[in-house]
Amino acid sequence: MTHATVSGCPSVGRMHLLGICFAGTSTPQRGPMSEFVSEVLGVPSRHVDGVEADLFELPDGSSFAVASPGGMGDSARSLGFLVASLDDAVAELNAAGVATDPPAANEKDRYVHFTAPDGHLYELVERL
Repeated sequence: MTHATVSGCPSVGRMHLLGICFAGTSTPQRGPMSEFVSEVLGVPSRHVDGVEADLFELPDGSSFAVASPGGMGDSARSLGFLVASLDDAVAELNAAGVATDPPAANEKDRYVHFTAPDGHLYELVERL
């Protein structure tokens, strides 16, 4: 997937972010990292159908994922911003000239990926 980056964003409606709800890492040390998150950090794991990573649920409802290399696309790290309406948020990104991948879903969330002007991958996430 190719993502557009924006050097001079046109003035468009302001998106309303509700918080950061997801962080993920992609590593060849998936097993040891997942064990560290579970055993040392004490974060309980959670199985979610449609997620191809080890997923951990934090007390505030946010999630942390540990994936194998390439499990999060071309990025080693990703952050997810919670939005009330994924469709509205995608329309605002597109109006600003930022491309997204098609919406995807698992049993917990709908989400899209995009590349911000810093060159890093981010997600917009809507809870189901």
